[in-house]
Amino acid sequence: MTNATYLDFDRADWASLRGRTPLTLTEEEIEKLSGISVNLDIDMVEETFLPLSRLLNLYVQGGQLLSSVTDTFLGTQPQPRPFIIGVAGSVAVGKSTIARVLEALLARWPHHPKVDLVTTDGFLYPNEVLAERGLMERKGFPESYDRSALLDFVSRAASGEEHLEIPVYSHIRYDIVDGERRAINQPDILIVEGLNVLQAGEKGAFVSDYFDFSIFVDADIEDIRRWYIERFLTLQETAFTQPDAYFRRYSELSNDEAVGVAEDIWARINEVNLVENILPTRDRASLILEKAPDHSVRRVRLRR
Repeated sequence: MTNATYLDFDRADWASLRGRTPLTLTEEEIEKLSGISVNLDIDMVEETFLPLSRLLNLYVQGGQLLSSVTDTFLGTQPQPRPFIIGVAGSVAVGKSTIARVLEALLARWPHHPKVDLVTTDGFLYPNEVLAERGLMERKGFPESYDRSALLDFVSRAASGEEHLEIPVYSHIRYDIVDGERRAINQPDILIVEGLNVLQAGEKGAFVSDYFDFSIFVDADIEDIRRWYIERFLTLQETAFTQPDAYFRRYSELSNDEAVGVAEDIWARINEVNLVENILPTRDRASLILEKAPDHSVRRVRLRR
């Protein structure tokens, strides 16, 4: 099936585009890449991510060739610049797992062994700032991020600047880690993953302007809601039990109480953000991965 903007592939047709791309990850590595509620297996990697890895490798090689042609024309020394991939989608849709798998697969290709993954969580305002601005209940919404700092980082990375540093976010503390920074130093590929990375507007530059390729992870809202609740229940028994966990107060809830809290948070915050801010960016993506209820990818749409 096709439409004016995208080429559509079902699972089997997309899997056939793997070609001769080898599986470079072991079963143990695949298991480690699984998310909290996304259990990867070899079939999922082979049928979905190897074709995508092959496509992205071709894009990266093409971008490197174009850059060398420009340098030759200008008579300048080659300047290393990363190929930048954006990964967007809802909370609990599995975009972080997909970003990690792509990071691992792309790093095994010989032309671009250095791959870095950056999540936009590090560009959230600290909780203290969010509280001052009355935005704690809007965490994850566009206004809860330091968008100018994120834009500055991505633009400088895109220009090939060395020795960049970004803030570190703790999901246990649910906050920016004061004084801790992470170094990013001229990767061949930079993956930027976050809820609103495909957002644009009427004026100025946007993070998505610097993406060479972008992916939107899509699913039915009811499936995402169920995945969110399942993830909350898993975290209740794991991360929330840690002494310094921001959500430690939820660790002692009964199962019914925990489900009720998760449903409330989803309805008040995450679904609102999804409908108002995230879904409207879907058709800006280079590629849309549409998930089935079991987290497998049932359909792929590739922009023409």
